[in-house]
Amino acid sequence: MSSAKRGFAPDLNTPPVIPHSGTPPSGGAHGIDGAAHRGALACEAPTVAVLACGADVAYPSAHQQLFAAVRAQGVLISESPLGAHPTRPRFLVRNRLIAALSRGTVIVEAAVRSGALNTAGHAVALNRHLAAVPGPVTSEASIGCHRLIRQGRATCVTSPEEVIELVGAMGADLAPEPRGPVLPRDRLDPESRRVVEVMPTRIGVGPATIAVAAGVDLDTALSCLGGLAAAGYVERVSRGWRLRPDRPAGG
Repeated sequence: MSSAKRGFAPDLNTPPVIPHSGTPPSGGAHGIDGAAHRGALACEAPTVAVLACGADVAYPSAHQQLFAAVRAQGVLISESPLGAHPTRPRFLVRNRLIAALSRGTVIVEAAVRSGALNTAGHAVALNRHLAAVPGPVTSEASIGCHRLIRQGRATCVTSPEEVIELVGAMGADLAPEPRGPVLPRDRLDPESRRVVEVMPTRIGVGPATIAVAAGVDLDTALSCLGGLAAAGYVERVSRGWRLRPDRPAGG
């Protein structure tokens, strides 16, 4: 293996410790690979580009400046000798290194015939974590991701936090559970929420009718109506009670 900075032979059976501040290895190709490297460089984090050619060859050629930046801030790695040009077999070998040099592999997009699926296969064979980002069910670029998830080979991830949880330290890098926005109604006590749920929006109804619909006794209904009126949820009209048109958002 040759490296633009140093030469080394990794132990493919032991996943390395990759700090969260840097990006795991990627292939330096157009699209998502290049975006991953640029994202790391923009954050002044180290990044690793694994090439299917010699470490002194810029392929794709449009990424010559990108590789120069990676060389200055991270490392370029290749198993091919200096001066070697990319070939299809070398891309497949390159994918094995990408999977081996990280604790886990994330497949962001993969069509039915995609080199990313080859990398995924190496990750599974090397007992590395494998994750896939889902896409629209109509997207041909996500067929491979969906197949990996459906087969139980990959864990579905939808955020960087979930990726860190997958490859991080057990119990220390848990991703927060996604939650919807907290609405004013969420802060009401259970009886008041039941009363609000049955309140009409146009005509008023009496407290007894509200109590029956909400499944509470009359005294509880009256108490809840008073509190809800003070909070701006309901109003008293000629025929009883109804929701206020200008009640709190989400109420």
